[in-house]
Amino acid sequence: MSIVVTGATGNLGRLVIGGLLEKVPSDQITAVVHSEQRAADLAARGVRIAVADYNAPETVDGVLSAGDKVLLISSSEFHRDRLGQHKVVIDAAKAAGVALLAYTSAAGSLTAALADDARATEAVILDSGLPYVLLRNGWYNENYTEQLAPVLQSNTVTQAAGQGRVASASRADYAAAAVAVLTGEGHENTTYELNGDTAWSFAEYAAELSRQSGREIAYNPVSVETYVGILTGHAGLPEPLAAILGGVEASIEKGEMAAAGGELSRLTGRPTTPIADSIAAALKG
Repeated sequence: MSIVVTGATGNLGRLVIGGLLEKVPSDQITAVVHSEQRAADLAARGVRIAVADYNAPETVDGVLSAGDKVLLISSSEFHRDRLGQHKVVIDAAKAAGVALLAYTSAAGSLTAALADDARATEAVILDSGLPYVLLRNGWYNENYTEQLAPVLQSNTVTQAAGQGRVASASRADYAAAAVAVLTGEGHENTTYELNGDTAWSFAEYAAELSRQSGREIAYNPVSVETYVGILTGHAGLPEPLAAILGGVEASIEKGEMAAAGGELSRLTGRPTTPIADSIAAALKG
């Protein structure tokens, strides 16, 4: 029996592996990765490495075994067939007879296109008959605090979320929830709506940035169209990804990411990380 984590060398996956190593022996952890080289540090810690490409289903054969607990971390390849990639893992999990399939989904309240693949993946998981856990992760603090360079350069927080609020949490908080599910009992066939304990607005975010950086940083609300233009122009993002992110901004303005339900802190046994703490960490570099 192993605890298997897909996308293990991604930002979330590495945190999950780190948390698992504090709970279970390293030889009970399997990291599924695209590149063995990128996972060398995990292998050095005794984690089993399995190289697989979800776009080549045959590479997943033999990775999962009966009795495994599996964490399917949602694919970040927005330009690919994400649902198809997820189905490769789900089909392999069903064929192997795994004990639990956990999936990092999107917030249940989110109607933006970003959630489309998540909802479709959830449906496939439910149809599979596998014991499951749906981890409906809300927005990450790092979605903003890892993008501070242009904000500090312009002294402006530019978003298309109006006065909407975000009940975000740190990536480490969401990773800790996944670890709790993978190492605990009684989570089968459960859906968790996970978000931060406190919601904040972008005006408040700009004010906190001002306080911590010693600069006068203003909030500049713009239209979704203008925001998408900024992402494709100045940031150089592909148009489809920029449109997806613009849709999330519209959802935030409508209040879809503002709920602070407390399930995340209950799963982890600790308060979620305030946005101010993530700002401080980012400013320290």
